[in-house]
Amino acid sequence: MAKYRKKPVVIEAIQLKETNISEVLSFMGQKVRLQPFQEQMRLEQYKDSVVENGMNIHTLEDGSDARAKHVASIGDWIIKGIKGEFYPCKPDIFTATYEEVK
Repeated sequence: MAKYRKKPVVIEAIQLKETNISEVLSFMGQKVRLQPFQEQMRLEQYKDSVVENGMNIHTLEDGSDARAKHVASIGDWIIKGIKGEFYPCKPDIFTATYEEVK
């Protein structure tokens, strides 16, 4: 079986914290779909929901039904992919895979 190496690509990412939810939403261009019961919630109330339930991240793998299949928890990194898509990454995987570009 052939082996392959991941091409070096510089990505943009932000770590989801309890204190930066609005910054994460801005980073994603507001591309976060809230559950219907949350649509009327203010950001402060949404923060509590994110802390408890995580944040739905819509990725290229979601398909035509537009239902998020990825959820970011507090501490996860939100990565902007090479096509402008977003996806969550657990902190240990992020640290093993990426290093900061100076």
